[in-house]
Amino acid sequence: MLTTTDLRGSDTDPRTVLPRAAVDVGAAAQRIQPILDDVRDRGLPAVLAATQRFDGVELSDVRVPREHLRTALEGLDPAVRAALETTIQRARAVHADQRRQDVTTRLAPGGTVTERWVPVERVGLYVPGGLAVYPSSVVMNVVPAQEAGVASLAIASPPQRDHGGRVHPAILAACELLGVDEVYSVGGAQAVAMFAYGIENVRAVDMVTGPGNIYVTAAKRQLRGLVGIDSEAGPTEIAILADRTADPLHVAADLISQAEHDPAAASVLVTDSEELLAEVQRTLPKLVGATKHTERVTEALSGPQSGAILVDDVEHGLRVVNAYAAEHLEIQTADAREMALRVRSAGAIFVGPYAPVSLGDYCAGSNHVLPTGGCARHSSGLSVQTFLRGVHIIEYDKPALAEVAGHVVALANAEDLPAHGEAVQVRFR
Repeated sequence: MLTTTDLRGSDTDPRTVLPRAAVDVGAAAQRIQPILDDVRDRGLPAVLAATQRFDGVELSDVRVPREHLRTALEGLDPAVRAALETTIQRARAVHADQRRQDVTTRLAPGGTVTERWVPVERVGLYVPGGLAVYPSSVVMNVVPAQEAGVASLAIASPPQRDHGGRVHPAILAACELLGVDEVYSVGGAQAVAMFAYGIENVRAVDMVTGPGNIYVTAAKRQLRGLVGIDSEAGPTEIAILADRTADPLHVAADLISQAEHDPAAASVLVTDSEELLAEVQRTLPKLVGATKHTERVTEALSGPQSGAILVDDVEHGLRVVNAYAAEHLEIQTADAREMALRVRSAGAIFVGPYAPVSLGDYCAGSNHVLPTGGCARHSSGLSVQTFLRGVHIIEYDKPALAEVAGHVVALANAEDLPAHGEAVQVRFR
């Protein structure tokens, strides 16, 4: 089921041969640009028209009434409510510890620089609602924003025809649990445009975060600058670095768990054990045939974005997974923790046989909004820091400025900016 690439004995750069989803955000950006322009120019009528066109739902307004949130929570399955409450509690514990403290550095008597961490004022949070519905993504977006101290939060999620054109009740229930009552029945590129430009009765935001389909990603790319964004999220992905000590049943189940998200999801196994690979290949068809979304999983596992990579040894495997820079990386080796500490590029790392990616999706306390498509080489997942800005406060008195005045003048003249130096010298005449 998984296409195998044998890198044993090869010094090929893994980045040139590793499976990867083919995502053309540029083409999608061209397709959604008219939607963005229409929302900018016409506001609410453009959003309603796009909602009818793409979601098949006719609405007169996009704001979810407050009572819908309360009703959704009252009707939520008690087991799901308990699970969400646990997820919220654990996420709060982890994200509360991420908050940076202001720091003042004293460079001279009378001369200090203070770095203050200031939260973004208003954020629009996008929660997907396509092939699956993600109340957990409400938690992962809202909790770090709240812990950062963001004053104003708004959530957008696609309306569901199966629920009378309303946002899915599980998402509304999660909003109610988290105390977020500004919720909009809007999905896709039009939701990002609504947040970026503002429309009737919806104030524009400073930042848009949250995963979505390729059109949401394209809209975030096009509107970046007008608003801040967290990342350009692509299809989900899992890489598993495993040796002969790994349980093939665990490995197969974990590969399937991410393939369940989307036909474009990527599941990659990196191993130095032919025996493990053979057993995983034998196990996969049995598990795939028994899972609910068999067709979706089969398409994902057999697609060009998924595969198995044979390597010389675990050290070689470590180089491969660092090159791949997976959104989710599982380490299932004899020395899993030691290997995990040597990983340089991954959105999140799951160590050992009892830390599957599913745990991180829900109840680990970590955040599941993570960089995809190799972006973990340079970017981080969603966190409290996403919603904070570092602002420097410079305080110098006259003696402190005098101490470095000559240096400022010298550098200003070297850069042919004499007025810079004059702005210092004028203070001492």
